[in-house]
Amino acid sequence: MNSSSEVRSLSGTDRGPRASADSEPEVTAGSEPEVTAGSEPEVAAGSEPEVTAGSGGEVTSDSGGEVRTVSEPEVTSDSGGEVTSDSGGEARAVSRGELGADVGLNARTAPGTDDPTDARTTPGTHNPTGARTTPGTDTPTAPQPGPRVNSRTGAALALRDAALGRPGAPVLDGVDLDVSPGEILTVVGPSGCGKSTLLRTLAGLLHPLSGEVTQDRRPLTGPGADRALIFQDDALLPWRSLRANVELPLAIKKLPRAERRTQAEAWLDRVGLAAQTRQLPHRVSGGQRQRAQLARALAGTPRAVLMDEPFGALDAQTRAGMQDLLVEVLRGTGATVVFVTHDVDEALYLGDRVALLGAGRLVAVREVPRPRDRAAHDDPARAALRRDVLTSLGS
Repeated sequence: MNSSSEVRSLSGTDRGPRASADSEPEVTAGSEPEVTAGSEPEVAAGSEPEVTAGSGGEVTSDSGGEVRTVSEPEVTSDSGGEVTSDSGGEARAVSRGELGADVGLNARTAPGTDDPTDARTTPGTHNPTGARTTPGTDTPTAPQPGPRVNSRTGAALALRDAALGRPGAPVLDGVDLDVSPGEILTVVGPSGCGKSTLLRTLAGLLHPLSGEVTQDRRPLTGPGADRALIFQDDALLPWRSLRANVELPLAIKKLPRAERRTQAEAWLDRVGLAAQTRQLPHRVSGGQRQRAQLARALAGTPRAVLMDEPFGALDAQTRAGMQDLLVEVLRGTGATVVFVTHDVDEALYLGDRVALLGAGRLVAVREVPRPRDRAAHDDPARAALRRDVLTSLGS
């Protein structure tokens, strides 16, 4: 057999001398055979080309020869999926090579990961934005946005001569009440006086038996996405992580998965749960579950937040911390808040005004001096209001 026989590509096109099993073709320095798209050079028997890391797809032969061809061009994550060749040839497709973990091809992540379907991430990382990360790290190359807050004004809520309750069992009658946009109105009263009934009516879950209930001067006919209701029980879905729970109102709004994840993690970070985003509700404390519920309510950017004794089951220290947290996270949202509580001190700390319910009616609505000021607890005007509220409640 002639020792200078041809090396043929798999496509059948002649590209140069062919090497036999016992001969090694000699190629002069700098002469690299050209390989067209989809072609792979034939290598002598017994030789296995070695692909070196960072070689740009360059394949060298172990057979002892100097043959250097490009059969597997390198694909980088920044190439947008385009395959290029470093050899100066015409190769534009991967013939057989294994793509590295950095390639961003919108592939689904491995089962058990939390990465969104279309996010480009390095396997094993949890990049919430879809931005490329440095392999082996969780740090995105772009800064993380903060939680989205409501740029609109809060909802204006009103009741006019409203009778509230269930058919045949009215709880409140003749209620006239206005809640101004962006106001925090606290509601206090003895058990069974209709506090929760009032809240559920404002949420649209109960219709008034008579009279009128409005939002922004339009009749309120049912629940709406711009009103969020927070219960004493956290109401988190037990099979979903805290982050997945916070994503629910964003999914209802049909936000892209990557954006939902970013917003949910930002809100959880804002309420102090950045380290618990993947925990299931039963694996965290009651206070942490209430924080997650608050984050879920505010993530949907509601114009009104209706809170039914959300801190009632917490110990005194945790409760005070949650009150301060509520004030902090509401800042800048513009949301109107109606907050039902049994605790008079809590009502006077949080509320711009306090509404007193009792004996089947709205007894009074009073302005609160120096709301959301811990130092005002001993203020004479605050102390006088506290005594009046306790007297009205029969305490």
